[in-house]
Amino acid sequence: MPFIKIYIHIVFSTKNRTHYLDTPTLRVKVWKHIKENAAAKGIYVDRVNGFSDHCHCLISLGSNQNIEKIVQLIKGESSFWINKNKLTREKFAWQDEYFAVSVSESMLEKVRNYIINQEIHHKRQTSEEEYFRFMETYNFK
Repeated sequence: MPFIKIYIHIVFSTKNRTHYLDTPTLRVKVWKHIKENAAAKGIYVDRVNGFSDHCHCLISLGSNQNIEKIVQLIKGESSFWINKNKLTREKFAWQDEYFAVSVSESMLEKVRNYIINQEIHHKRQTSEEEYFRFMETYNFK
């Protein structure tokens, strides 16, 4: 049996950054569903949280998993579930693009806290500012 510990911080936004997830109650429901559904599919989601227009997931990759497939499963199934349950006024969709960066063991608690504190964080910084900071911090062009 392989012993693997690869953590990835994934961030994806709603289509056109629309504020579909506009209440804390709705967000909690969606994050809980993402975590439970991922677990049912053998995807380990360590933390999930976000704001009205985006989602952060800290995942640990298994030996037979890749980032693209995991993101596709999480985004595809959650948008289907949100629409099936009519949780938003308009048809819900996630943006095609996403961020994915590796997280070292030494940075896990910092990333976990960052994800957990999204509500507080976005009182000080807009989602757009966060996006540009990620682009700069991780040298995405």
